[in-house]
Order: sequence, then structure tokens, then C-alpha cells
Amino acid sequence: MRRIWLTLCLFLAAGGIAVGAQGASAKTTLSLVAYSTPKDAYAKIIPAFQGSAAGKDVSFNQSYGASGDQARAVAAGLSADVVALSLAPDVSTLVKKGVVPSSWTRNRYHGMVTDSVVVFVVRDGNPKKIHTWADLTRSGVQVITPNPFTSGGARWNVMAAYGAERAQGKTDKQAIDYLKKLFKNVPVLPKSAREATQVFASGKGDVLLTYENEAIYANKKGVHTEYVLPKQTILIENPVALTKSGLKHPEAKAFLKFLWSAKAQKLFGDTGYRPVVKSVARSAKYRFKQPKTLFKINSKALGLRGWKSVQFRFFNHDSGVMVKVIGR
Repeated sequence: MRRIWLTLCLFLAAGGIAVGAQGASAKTTLSLVAYSTPKDAYAKIIPAFQGSAAGKDVSFNQSYGASGDQARAVAAGLSADVVALSLAPDVSTLVKKGVVPSSWTRNRYHGMVTDSVVVFVVRDGNPKKIHTWADLTRSGVQVITPNPFTSGGARWNVMAAYGAERAQGKTDKQAIDYLKKLFKNVPVLPKSAREATQVFASGKGDVLLTYENEAIYANKKGVHTEYVLPKQTILIENPVALTKSGLKHPEAKAFLKFLWSAKAQKLFGDTGYRPVVKSVARSAKYRFKQPKTLFKINSKALGLRGWKSVQFRFFNHDSGVMVKVIGR
């Protein structure tokens, strides 16, 4: 088992953050900047696009990392034609900086290219018997989750935990108190969801709070774990957008369009993401488990009023709820 974990760690480390251009003879090179977890999906999607008429003679520079860090890097000047990030506010950061046009959500999918849900990844056989959100706060249970001030996945985890408490009838104060108890059981805060997976794969922690697709990824890479879908969880919606630089390239426009094709959506599905194209999502191959209560970031009945409100209240670097929960 330890050899398997070490193998995955080496695999993850070897992946690195940046991947150079593919295809020396290509006529056009596009820069894709993405959050940490869809690297394996794009490793299949990019060659599929390059095999199409629109993608012929197109190569890619790729960069993967914590979503918030990636957004800040692009805002600071990192070259990007396509940005694929964990959550909408990271794209909004680039809109404010004038890097991405404000029209990026104006398609039938509102700019969202994949879905997922927050799940609990547990050790093989679930030795700590972790099934509910309450189990994560038990004495002796170590929870691995990324840093919510760098990782988009971590922010989804936080809002899944908060919303789950509210869905069980808890007050706002009780839900925030729950977050304090939860993070007392968090021994480390990796920068990204993929780094959190690496920490868990190395043997640290009893449960990994993460994207469902990351749980599926871990098993495909040989880490013998199980994942528990809690009765209450949040629908994760991941955005993609062209930058103003990308809009100048017909090839970038074609690549963005390709991401919502049945072929690309199937490749996302094969790597654990929930497809957003209904014709693909309905396939028996992608019949994902459904929780009893699945809520969104704008579920007002649970005190969630969309990312703009949530960002300020929970993740403001000076006065947000999470500053008080974990300290900075």
C-alpha cells in the first residue's frame, strides 16, 4: 500500500505545474492556464482537438496550479488564451483586471464546462466509519482539505460544509461553529486540491474532503480508497473562458467550442467529471450517485446568495469568516 501511495506521489510530482508546448511544427500555440485537477482530462482533450480539422497545427502551453493562484498569476501578466478555473469568482478577478471580457458567461452553459460534487474520500474499508458531516468533527479524525485562500476546491469544501449544516436545519451561527470544529481536525492546508490528494496518498489523514472527480482519479491511479457521498452536498460548477488575447485567435475560439462537444464532454466524464451537456450526462456510463440534498452556491434558503456575497463574507482576506476559523 505504501508503495502505491509513493508511486502516486511521484506521478503527481512529476506532473509539475507547467507543461511546455506540444508539437514543434505547429503553426499556432495557445496558452491554457487551469486549476490543478483537470490536467488528466486535458491530457486527453487536447490531442482529440488536435486531431480535428479545427485543431490541426495547434499546440498548447499548459499551466496547472491552485485556482486562486492561477487567477492572480494571469492578472499579473502570465500569458493565457484560455483559463479553466475552479470557480466563477476566479474568472471574475480577471474580468475586473480587463483580461477576460464580461461576456464570458453568455452561452447556454453560462460558461460552465464541468460539474462535480464535494465528497469524502476515506481509507479502503472506511476504518473510521465516516459517513456524515458530523463524523468529520469527531475526536481522532484527521481531515485533509486545501487552503481556502489559495484553492478553489477548498472554497467549494467550505461552502459544502456550511450549506450541509444549514440543510439539516442549523442556524447560521451553528453552521459557522461547525466550521470551527471541522478545521480543528485539519492538520495541514495544502495549496491545491491536487496537492491535498498527494498528501492523503502519502498516508496522512483519515478523510480527504475533495471533488468527486478527484476521488475517482485517486482510485484510477492505484490508491485504494473509497468515497462517501454525504446526504447533503454542493453542486460544483467549473468555468472556462477565453481571455481577450484568446479572442484574437480563431483556434482558441474553436477550442473553447470543442470543450462543449460530445467528444470532449465524454473525455471529461471518463476522468470523473459530471458532463454539463445533457445528451452526454444522460448516458448510462455517467450515472453518478445522487445525494439526498444537492444545493447550489446560490441556494438562498440555506443562506447562500451566490459567489459575490459568499466571497466577501467567507473569504475576505481581512475580515472573512474563514480568517477567524483558521487564522492567517
